[in-house]
Amino acid sequence: MIAEVLDVDRALPEMRAVASRLTPSSWQHPGQITWSARYALPRDLEHGPVCVWRADGLAVGWAWVESPGWLEWCVDPSYDEVAGLAVAWFLEATAGATSVRSMTLETEPHLATALQDADFLEEEGPWLSQHTLDLSRLPPVPEAPGYALRAIGVDEWDARAACHRRSWGETSKVSGAAYQRLMATPPYRAALDQVAVTAEDEMVASCCVWLDDSSGTALVEPVGCRPEHRRRGLASAVSLAALHAARDLGGTRGLVRPRGDDDYPEPGRVYRGLGFLPGPRTRSWVRP
Repeated sequence: MIAEVLDVDRALPEMRAVASRLTPSSWQHPGQITWSARYALPRDLEHGPVCVWRADGLAVGWAWVESPGWLEWCVDPSYDEVAGLAVAWFLEATAGATSVRSMTLETEPHLATALQDADFLEEEGPWLSQHTLDLSRLPPVPEAPGYALRAIGVDEWDARAACHRRSWGETSKVSGAAYQRLMATPPYRAALDQVAVTAEDEMVASCCVWLDDSSGTALVEPVGCRPEHRRRGLASAVSLAALHAARDLGGTRGLVRPRGDDDYPEPGRVYRGLGFLPGPRTRSWVRP
């Protein structure tokens, strides 16, 4: 077993490769990793290093200090000993932190065991639920009176970033320059980045879908709608438009991860209304 510490830009291809082999039983998805690494410019993020473990030249697991005190990771369960190595490396990389945290999916018991062995405790709080949908059963894209749905152009990063910020709040770190960088990073495809526009072609709602060709899994992340255009079905419409585009490109399964706890139930209800079925939930961990 060989371990190598890299910055996230150099590690991204191997991070995505491990996640692709394990999707959707792992929390990680190649698109989620790319979004986390690219949604803002490096100077606006607090990304730490990544450690990649390889067996016979093949990456079989990785651990990333995604932000101070936070572990993002993915380990092939066939090499479950790497999970313990990953936690030990993370604790060394974050030595001095007052507390450290991570998250696992119920279908990743090898990761949960490694955390428990390192004195992490499961904590209560908001949790997410992995929802999936057979794309052969996609409902049709609904009409959006007064709006048009379309994919973004390859040079529309400024307008697309502005739509995201106005949907999520102006404190968002998503900038035009960051979105341009995101668009140049696999597995991003402009055809799967759908927006709702006004008659003046102003973007008011958006959905980006990330298609992993190997597994056929199309992750919905993120979805947003500007406050003044909400309650008109636009978020559902752009989500379905993006999933239809993913199916046209060979996608077979949709994936979305809404909150599952009772404090924020509406997104889950919306996606279940589109045909998504709930599956495993996340577990949160802390080591004081």
